[in-house]
Amino acid sequence: LDPLAVHQSGLDEITALEHEYRDMAAVALGTTDVATIYDPLRNHPAIRFSTAEEVEEPAARALARANEAVPEWFGRLPKAPCVVQRVPEVGADDAPIAYYLDPAQDGSRPGTFFINVAQPTTRTRYESEVLAFHESVPGHHFQIAIGQELEGIPLFRRNATATAFVEGWGLYTERLADEMGLYSGDLERFGILSFDSWRAGRLVVDTGIHALGWSRQEAIDYLVANSPQAENNIVNEVERYIAWPGQALAYKTGQREMFAARNRAIAIMGDRFDIRGFHDALLGSGSVPMRTMHRLIDEWTTSAP
Repeated sequence: LDPLAVHQSGLDEITALEHEYRDMAAVALGTTDVATIYDPLRNHPAIRFSTAEEVEEPAARALARANEAVPEWFGRLPKAPCVVQRVPEVGADDAPIAYYLDPAQDGSRPGTFFINVAQPTTRTRYESEVLAFHESVPGHHFQIAIGQELEGIPLFRRNATATAFVEGWGLYTERLADEMGLYSGDLERFGILSFDSWRAGRLVVDTGIHALGWSRQEAIDYLVANSPQAENNIVNEVERYIAWPGQALAYKTGQREMFAARNRAIAIMGDRFDIRGFHDALLGSGSVPMRTMHRLIDEWTTSAP
């Protein structure tokens, strides 16, 4: 992809997200000023946790709700369960806010959604549920566990990690969870927008740094002005982008391609479109490049009854 086109797509996404923030905040916060919306989401102490238990409990509840809802949205379900576990105390201060560990190939270990409960006052309540859906069900656990359990493809394919597919799926499910009615309230739905701002901002600042000559500080300033993310997290993220060019572009790129494939299938199939069938087709060949993903969905649209 052309870096300038990617950069512009990020700018366009940020503009579109501002409209969503205004629509949601007009009811939930009583304001439509974007800077005024970002400030309490970033700084108000009431939206932060107080204890480790407060961090862990909503993650577990979100996973339980998702497990109840998925049969209506997926025909194929993973055999391996997903459990919530705390990030070990040793190293937790330097670990990310959460991560997912694949199930053991032989079934001896479930998929594990690790939630970081260290420094709970730095963790935001409104981002807890979107994080859970991304990392566990229907996010990484569904895509990765189903991929491991596929039959008829080589072992390396069952464990492949094409980043745009894996992280694109995780980001796709953040909004899918809203369609599924999984978010518990309006405040929690701000998490969708916050995480989308984060990933759309990556399109801008990664290309800004590596194609347009942006400085580290320019990248930090852009994300502070265009997302409700905390500044300490933004600094860590920018340094990641500097050290790992291009990787962070995969999240939003993959999500957009998956929604594009879904919209194309709806346009072609009309009343024949079935969301369960679409998800089964999307996940039914493991982690694949985007062009292959589009080909597989196009084949499904012509062969599905």
